[in-house]
Amino acid sequence: MASFRAYYLAARNTWDETLTYRLNFAVWRLRVFLSLISTYFLWLVLLPKGENIAGYNQSSMLTYIVGGGIVYSIVLSTRVAAVSDDIVQGNLSNYLLRPVNYIVYYFFKDFGDKGMNLFFSFFEISLIFILLRPPFYIQTNLLFIFGFFLSIILAIVINFYLNMLLSFVGFFSSEAWAPRFIFFIILGFFSGTIFPLDILPSQIYSFLKLLPFLYLIYFPMKIYLGQIHMQEVFSGLLISLIWSVGLYFITNFLWNKGLHLYSAQGR
Repeated sequence: MASFRAYYLAARNTWDETLTYRLNFAVWRLRVFLSLISTYFLWLVLLPKGENIAGYNQSSMLTYIVGGGIVYSIVLSTRVAAVSDDIVQGNLSNYLLRPVNYIVYYFFKDFGDKGMNLFFSFFEISLIFILLRPPFYIQTNLLFIFGFFLSIILAIVINFYLNMLLSFVGFFSSEAWAPRFIFFIILGFFSGTIFPLDILPSQIYSFLKLLPFLYLIYFPMKIYLGQIHMQEVFSGLLISLIWSVGLYFITNFLWNKGLHLYSAQGR
């Protein structure tokens, strides 16, 4: 098996790859920034000072939107989309011949990508604070802050395995782009990037609590805002952990099954 240094280099090389394709990365960051600004101004208009929607005032809602932008850069940015290309084009063979765990290798590539996106998101968020001066809520309760960071760690794991499972479509079909496009739309909506999910009708919200998407953006931000009881924090973290472990086993099962079907087509 590879040493930790090999995985560290995979994470570091992600920065080099990103800087090689500067235009692609710049367009991606511009899209994320414009999406964040659009959502910010939407809620600024819908929720004037003194108004309240489903328990959110202007300060808490704009904190949710701006803070969610940072969480988005950490949790939802990923390099795993390239896995399906590796499978379909036969490039996976190059990795299978190396003394590395392919899934762990891509986890570290994801880690490097998240670091790059987080680095630039701070500049973008700083620009928002300088120009717009949003009424941002600062959480001071250490328990909520600890729960917030723990929920982000679990969200990263959940998102990684969800994307890895989606990429394994490449083992069974050469058309992996369409499912990923649909998944990205579903993920953006049901993770809570546009609005807090508890605004939805209670029946829909109760159903979403059973799915992994809610725990990617919405749940960490609800902890940060301190709008849920500590018992709900613990139960949410437990559900996140169950999804993380469950997706881990499903991913490894489909990985082994896919390898039996893999024929290195294109090589």
